[in-house]
Amino acid sequence: MTKTVMIFLFIAGFSATEAQINKKAQVGFRFLENPISAEVVGRGMVGVVNTNNSDGIFWNPALTSLIESSVDLSFNHTRGIADINYNAVSAAVKVLDFGVVGFSLLAMDYGTFYQTVRANNDQGYIETGTFSPVGMGAGISFAQMISNNFSYGVHAKYVYQNLGEAWISTRGESLSDSNLVLEKKDYTQGTIALDIGAYYDFHYNGIKFGAVLQNISKELRYEQQNFPLPFAVSFGATVEPLLFMMDKMNDHSFVLSFESRHPRDFGEKLKIGAEYNFAGLFFARGGYSTNYDERKWSAGVGVNYTVSGFPLRLNYAIQPYGIFGNVHYISIGIGYK
Repeated sequence: MTKTVMIFLFIAGFSATEAQINKKAQVGFRFLENPISAEVVGRGMVGVVNTNNSDGIFWNPALTSLIESSVDLSFNHTRGIADINYNAVSAAVKVLDFGVVGFSLLAMDYGTFYQTVRANNDQGYIETGTFSPVGMGAGISFAQMISNNFSYGVHAKYVYQNLGEAWISTRGESLSDSNLVLEKKDYTQGTIALDIGAYYDFHYNGIKFGAVLQNISKELRYEQQNFPLPFAVSFGATVEPLLFMMDKMNDHSFVLSFESRHPRDFGEKLKIGAEYNFAGLFFARGGYSTNYDERKWSAGVGVNYTVSGFPLRLNYAIQPYGIFGNVHYISIGIGYK
């Protein structure tokens, strides 16, 4: 119990420190904030407490300790706005009774862009070809269940971004300057980042609590200004309200989820999600998030089914993104007993 208190106090202290910082739009590698898992998005992007499969590595690494299978795999595809899509894969493997080792991979698909350089012509530039930005992250995690109530987890990942090459002037001040010299510069950065999470199950009416620190890392630099990764502190809780009225709901269950996210460069974001579960086979979800410019509502459905002894998961979610249209999420999961 002492370990539990110490970890939660550590996370709460970090949150209080970050609350004193009022920065706006001063982080990089924003692709690390993209929500992963149709299951989580369907319930309002609430994932810190009840993502009990390998995708938990992206939300709270402590949750991977809760997997029921010996091996759990998840494959996620997101069809995003402006033809910007991304894919993510996660895996979790039980290591005897010691803990659970997890693996994660996230890859962005930004599409193809035209590359230009300034020139003395009517357009003011000439095209020099095309390029495709790269954003990706790969990591390994470890989670351990300390008691029947408490788990912790750590996720170490290498994150990488390549914005392509740009022409910069190393000498001269304008295109009409006879001393002007242009050279290509590569804009590539990579670093190690950590996620640290904790989870506590009260074993009473579905009340659970989770907390996580995400994207702890050093600051990076492209030109003159240093920037951090999108560090955030999140707290979440769940409750099954119907259990207060009935001791047993047979094949039906209903879970309410709440989450408070404190990002480094923006105000607090509050999320609420709901999930209806029929016999562990069919799931219907809905949720709402505050303090986002465009995305607020989300909804999704899911089906769990066992084929030849392999438990399968298929989830879909949709999230309206204001003037950008809808974002679609598809997740497929499989376990091995």
